[in-house]
Amino acid sequence: MPSLSTYSAELDYAYAPGMFPAMECLLHRPESCRRVLLHSRSAGTEGAQRLREEAEKHHIRVEEADKALSRISGKDNCFAAAVFSKFEDDLRPDKPHIVLHHPSDSGNVGTIFRTALGFDVQDIAVIRPCVDVFDPKTVRASMGSIFQLRLHVYDDFSQYQAQFPEHALYPFMLDGSKSLPDVLGDIPDRWTLIFGNEGSGLPPEFSRLGQPVRIPSSNKVDSLNLSIAAAIGIYAFARR
Repeated sequence: MPSLSTYSAELDYAYAPGMFPAMECLLHRPESCRRVLLHSRSAGTEGAQRLREEAEKHHIRVEEADKALSRISGKDNCFAAAVFSKFEDDLRPDKPHIVLHHPSDSGNVGTIFRTALGFDVQDIAVIRPCVDVFDPKTVRASMGSIFQLRLHVYDDFSQYQAQFPEHALYPFMLDGSKSLPDVLGDIPDRWTLIFGNEGSGLPPEFSRLGQPVRIPSSNKVDSLNLSIAAAIGIYAFARR
């Protein structure tokens, strides 16, 4: 087997570090999984045995790779990882969507992936320039939920909008014209929640798209963290 490189965006494969993310890859994207790496110290553990059994079902190679795991994760206590081919999906036109516009933090994006899946929202668009959705830090922050999502990265928002003209747009902005509770009474089945960059938020022109939404909060803080704001919005819309 060819040697594994330190992760970079130019590679056509990526890593899911950790026992749980690696298992999620095997369970939900086995066709993308190229091989499974295990640390020698994982020998005899239940997690390692389960990974071996699941990999065997799909005829996926399992190998002991202590140095590779340390290099991939930057840690000495990473006991497993899945090596998987990068993928891109078509979003379903009949389902709700999340759009992340120019996100820049891997941890935030991974957390949003996990939150969205937790509330059964599985279609996510990401708009460039953006964080690498396959960076191991993103994959790990998602706890492997990325493997149950339909993801598509667009060069600009207009591409997404042209593809899904029937979706009702809800850009989340600090100066949104309606507060979140006020928009929840009449939500169509096909909706799109749009969240902006961690530092700059959404550009002003988004205030002219759909129904801009603000999350009411105390004036003791200037804004909410992106992943927190997304969690509030996703929960509110998904439970309506």
